[in-house]
Amino acid sequence: MSQKILVEKQIQESIDLKQRVKVKFASEIVRLAQILSSSLRQNKKIFFCGNGGSAADAIHLTAELIVRLSSDSKRKPLPAIALNTNVSTLTACANDFGFEQIFSRQIEALGQKGDFLLALSTSGKSKNLVEAAKMAKKKGLKIIGFLGNRGGELTKYSDYSLVVPSQNTPRIQEVHIMLGHILCDLIEKNLFFKKK
Repeated sequence: MSQKILVEKQIQESIDLKQRVKVKFASEIVRLAQILSSSLRQNKKIFFCGNGGSAADAIHLTAELIVRLSSDSKRKPLPAIALNTNVSTLTACANDFGFEQIFSRQIEALGQKGDFLLALSTSGKSKNLVEAAKMAKKKGLKIIGFLGNRGGELTKYSDYSLVVPSQNTPRIQEVHIMLGHILCDLIEKNLFFKKK
């Protein structure tokens, strides 16, 4: 197979998956945006976490809420926290309590009833995300899972699960960042732009 054909094949796979997700999740994303917008109006926070590429997506989406998504927006910042950014906290916790506790320990310290945890995982099986979800439940947070494959153990703890119907990690992550961008866009519109 030539490299050009390989490129075209991968792009088409991404398009096909996004078409399926459009049908499957469009209404759910609108609903989640309304729920999160209502929570943010009440001064609640959104925590994001993930591993590897999903960690990068967690940081990315946090920035979209704190800074802005739309370049013509002069809105106030929204309270969002990426749990995978503080190297000292992550390494101290991994060293002292184990890698499985790196997110749950932060949720225990910072999470409050009514906050949200958005966990990104292509497998839904990551122990540190499962522990974070368990702690979030204990603290009264609601949990959104951006997941893949069959959703894994995280579906048991998520109040809202968006399971991308794929086993291909890059394709799942492409869908997660797309859905995250749309979610941030709708939140921004709900909170700061007057509806016509």
